[in-house]
Amino acid sequence: MYTVMGVTGQVGGEVARNLLAADKRVKVIVRDAEKGKAWAAKGCEVAIADANDINTLIPAFSASTGVFILLPANFDPSEGFAQTRQIIENLRTALETTRPEKVLCISTIGAQARQPNLLNQLQILEQSFGTLDLPITFLRPAWFMENSLWDIEPAKSSGVIPSFLQPLDKPVPMIATADVGRVSAELLQEDWCGKRIVELESEHQVTPNDIAAAFSQLLDKPVKMEVVPSDTWEALFRSQGMSNPSPRIQMLHGFNEGWIRFEGIPRKGRVGLKEVLSALLSR
Repeated sequence: MYTVMGVTGQVGGEVARNLLAADKRVKVIVRDAEKGKAWAAKGCEVAIADANDINTLIPAFSASTGVFILLPANFDPSEGFAQTRQIIENLRTALETTRPEKVLCISTIGAQARQPNLLNQLQILEQSFGTLDLPITFLRPAWFMENSLWDIEPAKSSGVIPSFLQPLDKPVPMIATADVGRVSAELLQEDWCGKRIVELESEHQVTPNDIAAAFSQLLDKPVKMEVVPSDTWEALFRSQGMSNPSPRIQMLHGFNEGWIRFEGIPRKGRVGLKEVLSALLSR
C-alpha cells in the first residue's frame, strides 16, 4: 500500500494517478472526507488526517509500503517557521512510529542554501528526516512552471506580466508538476538503502522572456514581461496581506542571484513550458 499526502493538489494527485496506472494499491490522505470520494471511486483507500494532528497521522501512515510526504504550503510563515517545525515533528513521529518500508519527500532546489529564505522550511524537513532509520529519498524539484497560473490574467488583460524573476533573460531551472508527480511515483517503486537526494528540472531552463513568448503564441497577441523593482516588493506583498514577506523576498533574490541552485546534476523532465501554459489556459 502506497500512502500519498497532498492528493488534492497538483503534485500529490499526479503521484496517486501514476501509482494507480502502475496497478499499485493506493491510500490517499485528505482532511475533508468529501474530497476523498473521487479517489475512493478510483479504487483508493481514503484516510482522513491532518498534518497538525499526530493522532490522525499515525493510523494514516500505518501498513504502508511507501509514504509520499508533501509539506502543506506556507508562503507567509511566522518568524522561525514555528508552524512548519511542528508539522515536521508530527510527520517525523508518525514515520518513526509506523516505520513504512520507504519514504519519498518533496523538498526543493536550493534546500542546501545557508542563506535565510522561504525554502529553509524544506531544509528543516531534510535535516529532521535525515536522522530517521528509514530509506528516504528527498526529491528536489526546480521552480514549478505552474506558478505561471498567476501570469494568465495580466497576459490576457494588458499583455504585460509583472516579473519578480529578473533579469528577464536569465535562465531559471523549472519543472512541470506532472513530471514531479511521475518521477515521485517511479522513485517510490524503487528499492534503495539509506538516504538519497534526487534533483529534477525540465529539459531546458526557462527565462521570464520565454514565458512571455509562449503566452504570445498561445494567446495570439503580443505579451511581454516587465520587471517589478525589488525595492517595491515588501510594500506590495504586505498590501496583498502578507505579515512576514521577508522569507519570500529572500527566496526571490536567491533565484535571481543564483545561490538557490542544484547541488548535483539533475534528472530531466519530459513536459515543456508551452504544454504547461496551454493546460493552464484551458482550465
